[in-house]
Amino acid sequence: MRIGMLLNYSGGFTETVAELVDYEKAGLDIVFVPEAYSFDAVSQLGFIAARTERLEIASGILQIYTRTPALTAMTAAGLDYVSGGRFTLGIGASGPQVIEGFHGMPYTAPLGRTRELVEICRKVWRRERLEYQGRHYQIPLPADCGSGLGKPLRLINHPVRGRIPIIIAAIGPKNVAMVAEIAEGWQPIFYLPERAAEVWGDSLAAGRAKRDPLLGTLDVVASAPLAITDDEHAAAGLLDAIRPMLALYIGGMGAKGRNFYHDLACRYGFEAQAEVMQNHYLAGNKDAAAAAVPDELVRRSSLIGPAGYIRERLEVLRACGVTTLNVTPMAGSAAERVRLIERIRDLAG
Repeated sequence: MRIGMLLNYSGGFTETVAELVDYEKAGLDIVFVPEAYSFDAVSQLGFIAARTERLEIASGILQIYTRTPALTAMTAAGLDYVSGGRFTLGIGASGPQVIEGFHGMPYTAPLGRTRELVEICRKVWRRERLEYQGRHYQIPLPADCGSGLGKPLRLINHPVRGRIPIIIAAIGPKNVAMVAEIAEGWQPIFYLPERAAEVWGDSLAAGRAKRDPLLGTLDVVASAPLAITDDEHAAAGLLDAIRPMLALYIGGMGAKGRNFYHDLACRYGFEAQAEVMQNHYLAGNKDAAAAAVPDELVRRSSLIGPAGYIRERLEVLRACGVTTLNVTPMAGSAAERVRLIERIRDLAG
C-alpha cells in the first residue's frame, strides 16, 4: 500500500515543503497538491519537484473546466518532465459553486467532458497529430467556429512518458463507473470501507468490465486523518476536530439538491443526519452542523487511535481494495508529523 499525503491549500505550504525531504526519508510515497479556489496547484507542484528526489507528486485535483484538454496535457507533460517522471495527473469535475461561482464557466456534462479530456491527453502524450472530433471538444476548431486557420499539431517535446497516470476524483455512480473503465486511479472522498461496496460496488464492477487490461489494476486512493495515540481523551478530541470539515462538505459545499457530498452521506445511510447538517449549515449554525455529524462516519473514515486499532483499520482498507492511503498527520510539530509517517509506513507494510 502506498502512503500519500494531501497538502493543505489554506496555508502552511512553505513550512510543509521544507519538511518533505524528511517525509521522503520516513517513507512517504506520494504528495497530492489540491487547487480548489486557492493558489494554483501547478506552480506549487513544480516547486516541490525541485525540492525532492524520489517523492511522487500529484495534482489533487485539477478541475476540468478552465484548462483546455491540450493545456492540461501540456501541463502534465511539463510536470512529469521537471520531476523526472514522478507526476500523476489528478483531475475532477469539482462542482457548480466553484466552476460557475468562481470561474464563471457553465457546469455542463462533467462525465462527457472528463472522458474526452482523458482521450485527448493521451493522444498528446503519444505525440500524435492532434485531431479530435468529440461532442464537447473539436480539435482543430471547425472553420465555421473560428478563423478557419487552425491545423492539426503535435506536442513539440518528447514527453518523459508516453502515458502519464491519471487519477480521477469521483463519487457519483455513473462517474465512478467511468473512472473504473478509463483511469489508472480513483479518488473518492470520505471513504467508509464498511459501506463502500454497497455504495460503489456495482459501479466499479461495471467500469472494470470495460477496462482496457493495459491500464493495469485500478489504484484506489482513500484519504484519512491520522493520529496514533493510546490516550482515549486525546483521540476523542482529535475526532471532534474533524467534525467541522465533514459538516462543511456535507452541509455547506453546495446548494440544496446540488450537494454531491450530502448525496454521498445519504447513500452511506445517514439521510437524517445529513439533512440536519445541511439545514444548520445553510442557516449559519456551523457548530450545530458539526455536532450532527454521525460518530460512525467520523471514526471509520479516519485513522485515529492506538497502533493496534490502526493496524486493524489498515487491513479493512486493504481488503476493500485500497492501494494508496492518503493521510493527514494530526500533530503539533514537524518532527511528530514525520514520526506519524514513519509509523503508518511500518504498520502498512
